[in-house]
Amino acid sequence: MTDTFMANGKELHPDMKPMLDARGGAGPAVTIEEQRAAWTNYSNALSKPHPADMAVDDRTLSCGHGEVRVRVYRPASAAAAAPCIIYSHGGGFMKGDLDSSDNFAWGVSEETNAVVVSVDYRLAPEHPFPAAFDDVYGTVCYIAENAAEFSIDPSRLAVCGDSAGGNLSAAACLAARDKDGPRIAAQSLIYPGTGLDQIGGSYDENADAPGLTKLATMKYRDLYLTRPEDHENPYARPVIAKNFTGLPPAYIHTAQHDPIRDDGEIYAEKLRAGGVDVTYRCAKFMIHGFLRARALGPGGRAEFESIVSWLNDRLA
Repeated sequence: MTDTFMANGKELHPDMKPMLDARGGAGPAVTIEEQRAAWTNYSNALSKPHPADMAVDDRTLSCGHGEVRVRVYRPASAAAAAPCIIYSHGGGFMKGDLDSSDNFAWGVSEETNAVVVSVDYRLAPEHPFPAAFDDVYGTVCYIAENAAEFSIDPSRLAVCGDSAGGNLSAAACLAARDKDGPRIAAQSLIYPGTGLDQIGGSYDENADAPGLTKLATMKYRDLYLTRPEDHENPYARPVIAKNFTGLPPAYIHTAQHDPIRDDGEIYAEKLRAGGVDVTYRCAKFMIHGFLRARALGPGGRAEFESIVSWLNDRLA
């Protein structure tokens, strides 16, 4: 690794600098509309187009609870009955869309030879919990029940999500177990916000970390969970579930300088205590959102390769 640099009192990997530069040039981010626009600008600055020979199409699924927009990625070399990864983007439950998550979604599809279905779940505050959860779990159910429509192997179905998307992916696994739903073969949770109380530990250690602050996590939760009973619901806060047995093998990936690092680490510990096969990795000198560095340098590339390597092993 080349020399680290300092930002907000944190020693950071050099691959984080282009991310912070892009974030700084994304525009004002005070109102919700400005935050969403800045997120789009930030995402666009770090994105590249998908391979020309990859089939990519947007669809609307008629799920049991309503319609959900998705984007389907299929590599040119994918098998007729390919594995499938249902991906949920990050953005604090209140920003992000199919375009902001495009770069990671097609990258995973390319390097796993899997069909990736990216979910354009509804956003808070217009659509608080359980809207996003319903959209993600509804998509999982739809894909499993209509495997032929996507030319996939339903026995090799995984979920993957980063940040808020990690929360939604974990919740989908809990729901699939509880409701006798689809069999999910693997869950890949990248710097997930699993619903810890936002005090102490990494929340205080990284309260003002670049990339994500403790205050921002509190604002996001307030927008997503608007009723007192939501805070007691494990589909909103997977870490408070009473039972962690019978869940899919998990890959949990956190960042050292991230207020929600403990959300991932403690969730990994709870899964492991429940008998789940867990792989845990912490990205040293990196910040929340490091997936966007996958094409920015060897450090970001190595973190991304760890994710796809685990998925390849589980979906073989």
